[in-house]
Amino acid sequence: MEEGFWVATPGESPAREVWRRGLASAAALLFALLLGALVVLVSKSNADRDAATEAERRSFEIIMISRNIDGSIARSEAALGRYVISSDRRLGTIYRDQWRAAGRQITQLGQLVRDNPTQAALVEDLRGDYRAYGEELSTTASYASAERNWEALSLHNSAAASEHAPAIIRKLTEIADNERVLLSARSSARIAATERSNILATLLTIAGVALGLAAIALAWITVRAFSDRHSADRRAESLEDAVAERTIELERVNEELRAEAGERAAAERQLRQFQKMEAVGQLTGGIAHDFNNMLAVVVGGLDLARGKLAAGKGDVARHIDSALDGANRAAALTRRLLSFARAEPLLPEGTDPAALVAGMEDLLQRTIGAQVTVTIDCADDCWPIWVDPQQLENAVLNLAVNARDAMESKGDIRIAVANTDLDHDEIGEAPAGSYVEISVSDSGCGMTPEIVERVFEPFFTTKPVGKGTGLGLSQIFGFVRQSGGDIAIESVPDEGTTVSIYLPRFDGDATSRREPVADWSANATANVSQARVILLVEDDERVRRATVEALEELGHKPIACASAEAAIDVLAERDDIGLLISDVVMPGMTGPELVDHIAPLCPNLPVLFITGYMGEASDANQLAGRGVLRKPFTIGELAQALTDATEAVDTESFATE
Repeated sequence: MEEGFWVATPGESPAREVWRRGLASAAALLFALLLGALVVLVSKSNADRDAATEAERRSFEIIMISRNIDGSIARSEAALGRYVISSDRRLGTIYRDQWRAAGRQITQLGQLVRDNPTQAALVEDLRGDYRAYGEELSTTASYASAERNWEALSLHNSAAASEHAPAIIRKLTEIADNERVLLSARSSARIAATERSNILATLLTIAGVALGLAAIALAWITVRAFSDRHSADRRAESLEDAVAERTIELERVNEELRAEAGERAAAERQLRQFQKMEAVGQLTGGIAHDFNNMLAVVVGGLDLARGKLAAGKGDVARHIDSALDGANRAAALTRRLLSFARAEPLLPEGTDPAALVAGMEDLLQRTIGAQVTVTIDCADDCWPIWVDPQQLENAVLNLAVNARDAMESKGDIRIAVANTDLDHDEIGEAPAGSYVEISVSDSGCGMTPEIVERVFEPFFTTKPVGKGTGLGLSQIFGFVRQSGGDIAIESVPDEGTTVSIYLPRFDGDATSRREPVADWSANATANVSQARVILLVEDDERVRRATVEALEELGHKPIACASAEAAIDVLAERDDIGLLISDVVMPGMTGPELVDHIAPLCPNLPVLFITGYMGEASDANQLAGRGVLRKPFTIGELAQALTDATEAVDTESFATE
């Protein structure tokens, strides 16, 4: 048998045999060339398919990262909102982590679209909006970290209305939409490449089957297999090198992020200090005018009284009354500031809202002026509420003054008190239940929806510079929320405004309220028979001296101490102390701490706290069951507070017996 595929025929000439051999070789060579060409086409088709698949995968990754960025920002915003409300620092950590995760994802997105100029430009715009929006949210987080929740809540609402948040969503949507268009084209290209690769693979399979018994086909397949294995090894080595390079790059990026975090923390501290100074400036500018007016009344009245006394004239009472009125108004403004700053805890008690508002009629009419008609409409069966009555009076008076200003001191004001039942989410955040509604309506200029949305913001006011502090409604808002209620505003421009306070119903009874003794001097002689040895603890020498003189005028025997430690020594030496008067905030031991210290030795000793600022020295729970007299006070108010403190202990002792 001859070599190759040809078999010699007996009698065949050598020339014919050579021709056949040449033809067979040519056919084998041609088939080998065709097979080689087919193999090359299959390889190229596979490469095209892989490239199309990689491009399609990158499009999917870009769309997924766009969604992840949106989700990270949404989670960061949600965590910040909850952080502003609850002051839970874990939520603040979640906010920062999610926000930084969004930044890293934007960087990754920029790497993926760097070959596409249109997409790369959108990512750069997205990065700018991300940084701008991040600065707005960072300001809100700084206020929340400083526990300035109402200011943080206001800033958070402002940030929610920022143009950067919707701009981020629009750019993410546009990037994703562009990538979906590219994805559609790339998917079509991948499908076409796959189909082409499948067709060529089918042809190659047919050729392989045809040459399945041929050694050259087997040899070629073997060589191809070894070649593929070698290529795979080289790709594996390249992949390991790429992973090592990526690890080094990630470590470098982490170092840069840590350095950036330190710089950002320092910048945030500087920003918080700047915001504090800015808030102080706003506050000073808003209240300076009011304080100067009140002090002018005080100084002018006392100066006139001194002049008349020096001239021997007796008409000094009205000037002293004028000075007292200015001092009381200044004290009321100070209490509003302390209440706004949460430095003065609420002292709630069972209160009849109808009786409280009805009892304010004369005060309201004098404050509002004769050109404004005040109508009070109280239901006969109003439920009691658990609230600080003094703060509620301030709130109603403040709303009435705002209503007068809205009417330019001429018009009608209606104050109504009634029972109501609220459903869930009907009014703000108030839960469903029974409430007492106290509403103040005016016929003034009204407000636009844009102004209504901002009226509870601290320092926001529509009044001219120097005519308002912007604390009134924000202070009322804080007081109502602290009391477990909520507040609502209905206003129509040029028609009027109604502000409604909703306070939850109290299941107990209302506490009867007594007015302080007006003419204390007429009862001073009668009080001598009820004179007590009173231990006074006050660190301020001038206040201590004035209080001692007031107690002596009331017929009592005061013993003054400048510190709680000195008072403890006096109590250890004397057993005739009938009542303790103590300041709340003092150096060393505070007033509540003094009372707790002496409680085992003097369990039935009446206690009266006097305070102008409580700060962190006390809260409502520590003062519960004790009399509290706020500075400044008149002698009549002091006399009434002494009587109330004594009667409270006597009633408790009688109940125990």
